Amino acid sequence: MSAYFDDLEVRDPAERERDLFRRLPRFLADAVAAAPGLARWLDGVAPETVTSREALARLPVLRKAELLDMQRQNPPFGGFVDARALAGQRIFMSPGPIWEPQGQGIDPGQGARAFFAAGIRPGAIVHNAFAYHMTPGGFILDAGARALGCMLFPAGTGNTEMQVEAAAALKPTVYCGTPDFLKVMLDKARELQKDLSCFRHGLVSGGALFPSLRAEYAERGIEVLQCYATAEFGVIAYEAVDADGKPLPGMIVNENLIVEIVRPGTGDPVEVGEVGEVVVTGFNPIYPLVRLGTGDLSAILPGASACGRTGTRIKGWMGRADQRTKVKGMFVDPKQVADIVRRHPEIARARLVVRRDGDRDAMELQIEPAGDVAPDVGAITATLRETTKLGGTVSAVRAGLLPNDGRVIADERDYSA
Repeated sequence: MSAYFDDLEVRDPAERERDLFRRLPRFLADAVAAAPGLARWLDGVAPETVTSREALARLPVLRKAELLDMQRQNPPFGGFVDARALAGQRIFMSPGPIWEPQGQGIDPGQGARAFFAAGIRPGAIVHNAFAYHMTPGGFILDAGARALGCMLFPAGTGNTEMQVEAAAALKPTVYCGTPDFLKVMLDKARELQKDLSCFRHGLVSGGALFPSLRAEYAERGIEVLQCYATAEFGVIAYEAVDADGKPLPGMIVNENLIVEIVRPGTGDPVEVGEVGEVVVTGFNPIYPLVRLGTGDLSAILPGASACGRTGTRIKGWMGRADQRTKVKGMFVDPKQVADIVRRHPEIARARLVVRRDGDRDAMELQIEPAGDVAPDVGAITATLRETTKLGGTVSAVRAGLLPNDGRVIADERDYSA
């Protein structure tokens, strides 16, 4: 038990990093041999050279739209799965549709650690209100709770009244599901005059846990923490509690995952604290995904958690990175903004703002200068037109003035007008 939940989490961060990148070259070599789609995607990459974050950052980012296209061309998995290991496994479908195989082991989605960090212990009864239909969410948290040693009621989604009746009879101490459905259950219980005071802990995902909602749960005697999970990797990061059982800032990245934060539309890692797209590399031998762009925004937090765990921390889910926007009937992509920045080294950061000018769309590229070099606004304006095939203005702003929110394209048009 301690080796799984404690020893790995309190290792020296540098030792953890070295261990991950000692393992990565062999994992990549085995993965490209077993998964022909991955081999084609990483064609020309020598696995033995990927021994650091800098080397990993030179590999292409695989985004879900590309994975979806490859799955359509070569169903069901696009060649990204070790077909020899699929016997006895489940297959899931996520929106797209994107197909994912279930991983191996008793806790393939690494959910147990999230339960443990939330203060939940073996023997607890968990009411799992995540979906078990087609998608993997219910199974990811189901396996994690049982791996920890909890008993679990697979409630699934919907049938609120039946779920309340079941919880009132079984008296689980832990709720697991989306952040808002617990409130739906509690409100329904009050309406039905059922007692759900049995709930003392919650582990939620699949949506934002707003501070007001967390506070409301706390007032009802339920400490609710959240984890960040995806179908491809399971639990990527999770919250932890302090010695008094109160949530601590940030989320701790799960073991056996390499998380990068990159500038949206690129594969370029950003500085600690800067908001960007979450890119993940996992060590799942059945489904070996390397630098998968999740499409979610977050940022790396400096330092370690006050709970004592030494893993990298992220801020948690901060929105979506997919900012492709139609302007004057043509799509503008964050990749195009990134290309402009690359072509003009005097630009440190850029943000394309789209507004309405009367009855027409208008673009303004706001740029922060790099160092003391004054940006050549005329040349950048020409590059903006060449890159997007659309006209727009360029304005230089003071360094640090652009919001740190991960937005490369900000659509400020009022669609209600």
